[in-house]
Amino acid sequence: MSTQNIYILGIESSCDDTAAAVLHNGKILSNIVATQEVHKQYGGVVPELASRAHQQNIVPVIHQAIAKANIVKKDISAIAFTRGPGLMGSLLVGTSFAKSLAMGLDIPLIEVNHMQAHILAHFIKEDGFDQPEFPFIGLTISGGHTQIVKVSDYFAMEVIGETIDDAVGEAFDKSAKILGLPYPGGPLIDKYAQKGNPKAFKFPKPKVEGLNFSFSGFKTAVLYFIQRETRNNPDFIKENLEDICASIQYTIIGILTDKLKKAVKETGIKQIAIGGGVSANSGIRNALKEAEKKHGWKCFIPKFEYTTDNAAMIAIVGHYKFLKGEFSDFSTTAKARYKI
Repeated sequence: MSTQNIYILGIESSCDDTAAAVLHNGKILSNIVATQEVHKQYGGVVPELASRAHQQNIVPVIHQAIAKANIVKKDISAIAFTRGPGLMGSLLVGTSFAKSLAMGLDIPLIEVNHMQAHILAHFIKEDGFDQPEFPFIGLTISGGHTQIVKVSDYFAMEVIGETIDDAVGEAFDKSAKILGLPYPGGPLIDKYAQKGNPKAFKFPKPKVEGLNFSFSGFKTAVLYFIQRETRNNPDFIKENLEDICASIQYTIIGILTDKLKKAVKETGIKQIAIGGGVSANSGIRNALKEAEKKHGWKCFIPKFEYTTDNAAMIAIVGHYKFLKGEFSDFSTTAKARYKI
């Protein structure tokens, strides 16, 4: 197989976004994402509805990705797909389609760990974006995951800290729900926080040993605080929304940066690369830029379109696995729980 002209088709379907992308020698040609609006009325992702929507979206999304890349199916060198972790019903749609298409085209199939992909998204060739050097620390923050990963090579990763209960994205979304904001509430907290006083209200930081995280107690503290204040003043949220959001965000960012400081101290590694949907948060991005100046870190923040679930990050993992000849058997099955 030629390693001079590698076209990887990436397929992502781990949650509620159906995505397909084409990479040519590590450079993006197309990155198509179909979002599912149906979940907003339920205040969260409904797995059954998500898998049905994937079935409707996957053919047109892949067709659009190939067309936008200005290639034909026979040009594709291999198909990379998200094997896990994620919602089983959603994963099954992407896995089944990827296997069928690879078999039909008689090309290699490459399974991808979604969490590895968030980290390796930094290696998609983009003008104006530097790539981290090994070793570096990866902070993966999303609605379903919060992990600190020591990255020694493309596929040499060690989770050195993770949440023992809820993910940071859930802490944002649940806090937003308590405030009466629509789903997904995390981006709305970020929006209102930009105009608020981050030190207006004090929320507790969970005490968790090592580099692990906990956000369940934080969510409870927000709930009790709002219940107490609204009993005294029914208009408390309306009158203080920006300050509440700023204080919530400030506390969450503090929890994350405290653990990063500890990780840097323990490993001696000062390169930090963030990934996952929550890495789109402006407060977190600004905090890392400040940390660069204050602590002498080198921080890598991905292009916005590579923060949320997307297929370009799946394709870049496929690209590096293709170079190593790491292909999957057609008996491969989806895995809802899939560790790095």
